[in-house]
Amino acid sequence: MHTSHGEPFAHLSPDTILTAVEQAAQVRCTGYCLQLNSYINRVYEVETEAGNRLIVKFYRPDRWSLAALKEEHDFVSELDRLELPVVAAMPLATGSSLAVVRDIHFALYPKRSGRFFDEFSRQQWQELGRLIGRMHAVSATRPCRHRPILTPDQATRKQIDTLLAGDFMPPHQQRSFSSVCHDLLELITPLFRDTTLIRLHGDCHFGNILHRAEESFLLIDFDDMAMGPAVQDFWMLLPGYRDECHEEIDNFIQGYETFRPFPRQELLLIEPLRAMRYIHFIAWCAHQAHDKKSSQSLMSDWGSEQYWSQEIIDLQSQINRIAQAADSSHSPY
Repeated sequence: MHTSHGEPFAHLSPDTILTAVEQAAQVRCTGYCLQLNSYINRVYEVETEAGNRLIVKFYRPDRWSLAALKEEHDFVSELDRLELPVVAAMPLATGSSLAVVRDIHFALYPKRSGRFFDEFSRQQWQELGRLIGRMHAVSATRPCRHRPILTPDQATRKQIDTLLAGDFMPPHQQRSFSSVCHDLLELITPLFRDTTLIRLHGDCHFGNILHRAEESFLLIDFDDMAMGPAVQDFWMLLPGYRDECHEEIDNFIQGYETFRPFPRQELLLIEPLRAMRYIHFIAWCAHQAHDKKSSQSLMSDWGSEQYWSQEIIDLQSQINRIAQAADSSHSPY
């Protein structure tokens, strides 16, 4: 993996990118090379002389092992072979879907257009349920071994330890942050016991679902593939907290169970997973602040006393919501 100092993508000039694509795919490119938005990796759209548009993704060094990248590609290829609407990485001249240029692994994808929705109709919730249920029917057939495990013990505890070990917040706020995180872990860890973990998309939100005319939904960007509870691939699509979304949940489950029984007990994990997402994002921001190689910009007040105070308040509020639901709910909702 790449370990040199400075921005790891600094040498990705258009000429370097186009030459890498031509060699990996055995095609000739035009001079078109457009950088696309990506928080962590570097992603570009290029054009071949045959008129095809390709997406080339350069993976941030040191984030994933080669084995983890292969597991992502193998999973998406498996879904593609079974005719699920996904975009699999293209096979390259080497026979692999991964190539490397200057110690950076990259992959090529055919460009797929579509539109994003920020809310769904009743019918579309059912369509989404069928899509995710069909994917999970495949996911559950075998595990992955080199991707993150989305449980409090395997993911969140490590992120909290990293935040507390770094010089990210004033000492008095560190004590408050440590306390609220301890309370959170104590509350939610038992909820994950006996939960079945399957392969997941991992980051299934509006930005990773395209709607194509006359083709319905297309799942893209499996970069955060993980092992975890099935509900992880559902809750980020909801327009509000669990207790505000009964209709959406009902419609999604109706579609999902066309292909696989939905583990309804996992609805109780939605708000714990939301709290884990808060910490995941904080840890990601801390990594960007600490990583001198990164050119990613953070919010203007990140790391300030006001920032940490608000994060502590938000986590405490989420703890209260989880505790109230545990005390008062006698149904999955």
